[in-house]
Amino acid sequence: MEVEGRSGVALDDPSRLFNSSLEGNTRRAVDIREGKEVDAAAFKALIRAAVAANTHTKEKGAKK
Repeated sequence: MEVEGRSGVALDDPSRLFNSSLEGNTRRAVDIREGKEVDAAAFKALIRAAVAANTHTKEKGAKK
């Protein structure tokens, strides 16, 4: 399974979950292979950070 973020380069990844990059350093992805263990707390934190960043970007655009 692959989880990809368009603005992944803007997110901190202290647990180094991102293990793939796409499209010239603008996208990063987490490839989850069958049988591989993923740090659930770190994964949740990364998803929450992505949602917060996306929400912040949308709010900035809406204030125009």
